[in-house]
Amino acid sequence: MKRWSILLFGFASYAIFFAVFLYMVGFIGGFLVPTKLDGPATSPLAEAVAVDGLLILLFGLQHSIMARQGFKRLLTRFIPYEAERSVYVLASNLALLLLFWKWRPLGGEIWHVENPNAVPLLWGLYAFGWLTVFATTFLINHFDLFGLRQVWLQFRGRPYTQLPFVMPGPYQLVRHPLYVGWLMVFWATPWMTAAHLLFAVGMTAYILVAIVFEERDLVRMHHGYADYRRRVPMLIPRITGAADLPEAAKSHRQRDQRITS
Repeated sequence: MKRWSILLFGFASYAIFFAVFLYMVGFIGGFLVPTKLDGPATSPLAEAVAVDGLLILLFGLQHSIMARQGFKRLLTRFIPYEAERSVYVLASNLALLLLFWKWRPLGGEIWHVENPNAVPLLWGLYAFGWLTVFATTFLINHFDLFGLRQVWLQFRGRPYTQLPFVMPGPYQLVRHPLYVGWLMVFWATPWMTAAHLLFAVGMTAYILVAIVFEERDLVRMHHGYADYRRRVPMLIPRITGAADLPEAAKSHRQRDQRITS
């Protein structure tokens, strides 16, 4: 019964994630979903800014705190180790669902691009950002990242093993291509409202802070990461292309991203 419960919990968390992921595409883009990032103001400005800021802060704290090794050790005193990642995914889903539900548009307009050549370009960047986010999860093992591998191995009665350290494709250009995809999603829009700007600035700030803590853990946990960090830029690739990494650095690269992410 325990094996089945953990397995079903892991798959349920993943199913919720997938629905939330699709909803977020429409929420940020402003189409096909009942609540949207942009729109006319529905409450006093100061109140709306405070609510939206708290929602962003809650999401950032949940992601950052639950990603730390100390919190994981504490959490697994109360839940099975194999379910830890699925619990993280579920908590992330709930934080985003709360944001979708309680988000308050602010009205106002920062920019509104109407050029017939620029508009499809911006929407193309928006779509490419989502494709980058989704594709990158598969480069770093999508099923391990979202907890499915962990619950499946426990169901089969096999111990969890760390994945081999790799540095696939875009990780030779920048250290965080997943975050590059998110930044394109947040900023590539032909219509930037005040609420969209608040969201983009808040999420960008979260990403920059998260990178500091994430890389601190990676340097401590993975031999060769410090050298990799010196050689490969964080978010903006060098014009000359991929860094010339020694084989030692390439063989000790593992991603342990905690966004949806």
